Amino acid sequence: MLMNIVVIEDNDDLRSAIVGILRGEGHSVVGLDCAEALTEQHQLLAIDLMVVDLNLPGEDGMSLAQRIRRVQPEIGIVMVTARDRIADRTAGYESGADIYLTKPVSFEELRAAIQSLARRLKPAAMAQSGLALEARTLTLRGEFGSVGVSSQEASLLAAFARAPDGRLEVWQILEIFPRMEQSDGRGAIRVMIFRLTKKLTEVTGHPRSIRAIRNWGYQLLVPIRLS
Repeated sequence: MLMNIVVIEDNDDLRSAIVGILRGEGHSVVGLDCAEALTEQHQLLAIDLMVVDLNLPGEDGMSLAQRIRRVQPEIGIVMVTARDRIADRTAGYESGADIYLTKPVSFEELRAAIQSLARRLKPAAMAQSGLALEARTLTLRGEFGSVGVSSQEASLLAAFARAPDGRLEVWQILEIFPRMEQSDGRGAIRVMIFRLTKKLTEVTGHPRSIRAIRNWGYQLLVPIRLS
């Protein structure tokens, strides 16, 4: 089962080795040397799984996992670290790790961990969905054709796709787009949802693909596959 994976590891040799191994398995993989680089990668809107070192320059892996888990709870997170104390493992899982591996970790164990998560992250029903977001080309495809989306719209769709029941609270959307909070954040969200709904209607034929939940947030009503 193939995944879109991000490897965040500041050791160049180890990062290159992990990326090479996973690409050899057929996965789409990008390697980054710090957590801050993640926000600069527009092609990573459809992340399925992250392999994260804890001792990173700048924001550490624990903080990154907590931040990602708040806004995209369905992303798989594998922590790979030299910290092997029970307290460290406990903190890792509490921060959002699905799997906590200690270095030196064998590539066979890492592959097995990723395949185990893949079975949860790529259910058959979603894989068969007729609606798909191609993150690298910023294209939304459905039964009635395709349409281009902005990077912000793609980020929002990816977050909806991973959220439980396709639901996002307003605060979660604002965390994805922190600049919105500097102006009329809720108004900007309404405008984005309106434009995105029109595009979804164009490719799916469903006039009500996103539902507003009063005093709470929004729900995506059509299943979408990330690719």
